[in-house]
Amino acid sequence: MTDMDFTTISSGDLTARINPLGAELWSLADRQGREYMTDADPAFWTGHAPLLFPIVGALNGDSYRIDGREYELKKHGFARRSPFEVVEAGADHVLFRLTDGEATREVYPFAFVLDIAFRIEGASLHMEARVSNPGDEPLPFSFGFHPAFAWPLPGGAAKADHVIAFEQGEPQPIRRIEPASGLVLPEPVATPVEGHLLCPDPAQFEADALIWDRLSSRSLTFGAPGGTQLAIAFPDTPMLGIWQKPGAAYLCIEPWQGIADPLGFNGDFRAKPGVITLQPGESRSFRMDVAVLSAD
Repeated sequence: MTDMDFTTISSGDLTARINPLGAELWSLADRQGREYMTDADPAFWTGHAPLLFPIVGALNGDSYRIDGREYELKKHGFARRSPFEVVEAGADHVLFRLTDGEATREVYPFAFVLDIAFRIEGASLHMEARVSNPGDEPLPFSFGFHPAFAWPLPGGAAKADHVIAFEQGEPQPIRRIEPASGLVLPEPVATPVEGHLLCPDPAQFEADALIWDRLSSRSLTFGAPGGTQLAIAFPDTPMLGIWQKPGAAYLCIEPWQGIADPLGFNGDFRAKPGVITLQPGESRSFRMDVAVLSAD
């Protein structure tokens, strides 16, 4: 993949580069060229912002069941490794599309259309994914965003000074996963959020992601007080994961509709936590907005 294969959109204040493989946001830079996305250091994780479809997280044994038949599907699904078609593009916007085909039907026996639109307005990036059911039977699925933002953000503030400020207080317990299997452990644990503030620390991620399956907020800010911050809105997703490989220079802030299988889950896919179902002809949209609030 070369730079010529990427799609670039810009407002002048903000520029995004998107890889058509997975319709994955690889870069988000301001007018000064400062980068707000991961450095993708291969010592930690080479992902940037994969789209999670038709599952979020891992399946028990990398398999699931529909109407008594078993299918294999790797963690986070196949969209992130699938080439998307550019449907429409302009200087400040682009629309990508993925549809079902022979390869997807082998692991996911449903007709679908997954559109993902990127649009830049001023210092804000707007992303909207739309899942549609063009088939004649119900379509069960989950969807998630998985962007890895620079940590620390450009602007000079120390990594340890960065906080996540949730829109609302988040006193409810969170979920953790069993690192060996990637499945959700049965017992919730006490939240690390104090009031509406989370002070992320690499040690928090030694047991993998922090997962909110009962989230009150639909927006948050990430950054250092008095420094550059990101204002992130996700009005359509009721769950959230926050993750990094400890010590890496990124923090993933991941709005989700769905989570990994509970430990030991062997039920029908439709009963998997967070799976929603579209009837024939229906669609569902998931929006994520990222605004750069510069200290300048």
